[in-house]
Amino acid sequence: MGKGAKKRSTTTKAEVEGAALDGKAAKKARKKREAAAEARADDAVEVRSWSQVLRPGPGFSLAELDPRATPGFDGAKKDGEKVMAELQQRLSDLQERLYAESRGGGTRSVLLVIQGMDTSGKGGIMRHVVGAVDPQGVRITAFKAPSAEERRHPFLWRIRRALPGPGMIGVFDRSHYEDVLVVRVHDLVPPATWSRRYAQINRFEQGVVDDGTTIVKVMLHLSPEEQKSRLAERLSRGDKYWKYNPADLDERGRWADYMEAYRVALEKCSTDAAPWHVVPADRKWYARLAVTNLLLEALEGMDPQWPAADFDVEAERQRLELSP
Repeated sequence: MGKGAKKRSTTTKAEVEGAALDGKAAKKARKKREAAAEARADDAVEVRSWSQVLRPGPGFSLAELDPRATPGFDGAKKDGEKVMAELQQRLSDLQERLYAESRGGGTRSVLLVIQGMDTSGKGGIMRHVVGAVDPQGVRITAFKAPSAEERRHPFLWRIRRALPGPGMIGVFDRSHYEDVLVVRVHDLVPPATWSRRYAQINRFEQGVVDDGTTIVKVMLHLSPEEQKSRLAERLSRGDKYWKYNPADLDERGRWADYMEAYRVALEKCSTDAAPWHVVPADRKWYARLAVTNLLLEALEGMDPQWPAADFDVEAERQRLELSP
């Protein structure tokens, strides 16, 4: 059954791109695919998929991962920027396909979860990765401290309300993992409460995947030295004051506690249905490149299809020719 479904999907793609698209549209689509393929085959990119390279495996140690490393990519910043520009073309194309697919009755979606310490680059991911696609197909939710209403409900209540609909890419700037990170570090609930949440999160994410959403979870792994440098920059530039929060210094004092909380979350909640990916984040350009590739791989695996026309194409062409 699986093989048959895959075969039908391939045939549909060929029919749509070879028949429904012609002339300039077909040429444009072909150039996009060729440019992206060239970028993915660049000598600086390893053969293994980014999801394989960045997924923590047995014996993984967060403390031993260099935040300045560039796993999966051997090039310099300029090489990364060149590859990034080409990959964004493919990402935009696939996102449009996913959105269009839902207009034809498709129910699939993507959820990108971004976690990281303050200044780890979450905002840059929103601008340079998510910003590369059509905003009408994206829903970004930034989770802050829960409101009074949200505290009256189970911790996953507000998360469920923010899940992406069909054809959408949902992006969580922080997420339900705050309830096993901040909550744990600051003793906001009893240990017996937050310790139960790992299993609850796993069940919740499995259900989300079963409903047709592909989950991409990313932890931006920043060093305390790089965070200090970024905070200093915010204090040295008037155009950065608005990004500075004095509370960030208080959180720095709990760095070891946060790293332990992250370690446990990665260990307990990296499942086959929704694996974690740890992205070294001291080099902003690399973190953006890595997340772009993770999101791109997820969409490529889904292989969204242009919906078939629900009207007589030839008849409409004739009508158009006869129109004034």
